[in-house]
Amino acid sequence: MSGRDLFCEPRRIRRGAALTLVFASVLVAGAATGSFSDAGRGPRTPGSSDARSTPAAHHEDVTAAAAEAMADGKSPMEAAERAVSRSGDRWGAVYSQGEYEEFEEALDGQYTGVGLSARRERDGHIEVTRVRTGSPAAGAGIREGDRLRSVDGEKVDGLPVTEVVSLLRGDADDAAAGTEVSLGLERGTREWTETLRRARLSTDPVTVHRLPGGVVVIKVAAFTKGVGDRVRTAVTQAPSEAGMVLDLRGNSGGLVSEAVTAASAFLDGGLVATYDVDGRQRALHAESGGDTARPLVALVDGGTMSAAELLTGALQDRGRAVVVGSRTFGKGSVQMPSRLPDGSVAELTVGHYRTPSGRGVDGRGITPDLEADKQSLERAETVLSGLGDAR
Repeated sequence: MSGRDLFCEPRRIRRGAALTLVFASVLVAGAATGSFSDAGRGPRTPGSSDARSTPAAHHEDVTAAAAEAMADGKSPMEAAERAVSRSGDRWGAVYSQGEYEEFEEALDGQYTGVGLSARRERDGHIEVTRVRTGSPAAGAGIREGDRLRSVDGEKVDGLPVTEVVSLLRGDADDAAAGTEVSLGLERGTREWTETLRRARLSTDPVTVHRLPGGVVVIKVAAFTKGVGDRVRTAVTQAPSEAGMVLDLRGNSGGLVSEAVTAASAFLDGGLVATYDVDGRQRALHAESGGDTARPLVALVDGGTMSAAELLTGALQDRGRAVVVGSRTFGKGSVQMPSRLPDGSVAELTVGHYRTPSGRGVDGRGITPDLEADKQSLERAETVLSGLGDAR
């Protein structure tokens, strides 16, 4: 696998085409343009982690269907979509050239959106969890804790966050910076509507802060370019006596090479994961020299996916971190791309990855060592206190 290969969540659901999927991480709710996609992603294939049980289209078949359509004056992309749909590859997808270019921009941490993140609460309401400073959402006075009730007049209560992202982002062909999106909002008893203009924004995938008790929290939103080195820098700059929380909640993955680099911050070399591509087994290893002594807790939830699950599994299997939170999403399959005659790109399932102990993640997720819900950060502090005493 090259340094640009990925295990990450599928992209956006395009109206009228079930094969174009949406990326939902902390870049959600209008902040996202799409998933990080270039050479391999990690979507879930429910039921089994055995790559042989996953029906998948062959690149040659899809390319041939696209070429035949083009020769007949038909759309190669639509022909490829039909071929992937018939194949039974649930997470295979076909992207236009413009959509794929958006993916590459996302790898650099750039996106078009309004600058807010959201989650779905247990009652089905969509709650704003973050508003990016200087974004259109911030300029409109939207705050963390506000409820998002509608997007362009369509009610969003009860919808999956991925669909909310799709509505906020708009159709891929016309969701450019400067286009408008109308949001119905609620704060307490107040209900109002804001019309925002989407803008070109940049992500902040790594944030670091210290809790009052001295614990250092490294929050990783997504594994975009440079994130692995930023995690390693945060570890080396933290006080040597401080326990650490690696917060991977809501992280839908990204570049697997960046996840392996992040693993190198906490491991002294050794295996991070194995994976197969068309039946050929390969391995990913951490670099030597990581901090192996500092008490470490990894925080996860149902939004922890793909490359983030790969990292979590490595830290858990090798006894480097106590994993706290809720079961992760379970997205451990690998996709590879091929360019079609009209410039569009087909990504098809070619294999699965496993943790160092051989556990399959796909369709199963990772079970934390300690279950916790909204109080997971507090539970992490308690665990770190115990680990510190045990040193």
